[in-house]
Amino acid sequence: MPNLLEVWHISVSIDRLPQDVYEFASKLENLPKWATGLGKNFRNVDGEWVADSPTGPIKVRFVRRNEFGVLDHDVILESGTTVHNPIRILPNGRGTEVVFTLFRQPGASEQKFAEDARWVEKDLRLLKTLLER
Repeated sequence: MPNLLEVWHISVSIDRLPQDVYEFASKLENLPKWATGLGKNFRNVDGEWVADSPTGPIKVRFVRRNEFGVLDHDVILESGTTVHNPIRILPNGRGTEVVFTLFRQPGASEQKFAEDARWVEKDLRLLKTLLER
């Protein structure tokens, strides 16, 4: 039986149409405006998105644009470790629910996992604020 990682689903409701939320959030150039936990100084280097993180440079790879509201992305750490981050843009009445699935990484303490969750919540609230202006 495989080892399962602990998971938190973190969500925010946004008073905008799902296609509006997806359009904004899927543009890599908008990441620095709302995904502050991901890194800083995003730049395209030879066709790959690179950012500076507290642990060193990272690469960020998003799934291709799609009609299903899937915004999954992988973060490739300097060590070569890949962290998969599922995000879904879901219709919620006349608005949108954004759901981020946070996996507790092997070796991460409960405190680190909780800090990561708070950062994701902060970033999703920032996305909500930007889109509801």
